[in-house]
Amino acid sequence: MSRKRPVVRPILKALGELYPNPTTELLHDNPWQLLVATMLSAQCTDRRVNMITPRIFGKYPDAQSLSTLPVEHIEELIRDCGLYHTKAKNLAATAAIIANQFAGEVPPDRDILMTLPGVGRKTANVVLSNAFGVDAIAVDTHVFRLAHRLGWSQAKTPEATEDDLIALLPKKHWSTAHHWLILHGRRVCLAVRPRCESCAVAQWCPKVDVAPRLVNLKEGSQI
Repeated sequence: MSRKRPVVRPILKALGELYPNPTTELLHDNPWQLLVATMLSAQCTDRRVNMITPRIFGKYPDAQSLSTLPVEHIEELIRDCGLYHTKAKNLAATAAIIANQFAGEVPPDRDILMTLPGVGRKTANVVLSNAFGVDAIAVDTHVFRLAHRLGWSQAKTPEATEDDLIALLPKKHWSTAHHWLILHGRRVCLAVRPRCESCAVAQWCPKVDVAPRLVNLKEGSQI
């Protein structure tokens, strides 16, 4: 028995109407600042990152200036960010590479970006999509969760999930779909207790692995 083809077009249309002109919520003025913010966002909320980056960019707005700082100084700047020891080392190393090998300019090339310390495929795709207008799908925890709940992927890894989404979604929607899924995951399709009753795409969603809420039949209330 063949697997039923997942619904795509109506869901994209509904999400597009719900979240018009979506973009990253990470504050930045240029590709370098977006790269730094995205590196900091691993296991950290965008809101927290947006509180941290002004203290960096206010004094060290580019790769050259940040590359002059010792790791310990960068640690102090990002101490309230998760995994700050590792992130400080990666930021210092990446700043030095960008400053010395690329004249301070972030290269718009995925393969090169992924050679930078602390930059994986998701971070590279975020930078390419938002800073350079490249069609790309960055699979973070929200995109991964929604892709599976919607039946768009059964893959076990973010990389394989990205491959499934690339094969399924029209290329012109890759970047916007990335933002739509993130926004919907943050506001409606939550990891715990998703708000299916108020979801704009519920009628097309198979709700894969979404546990139904138990109902107390005597009380008539959800538990």
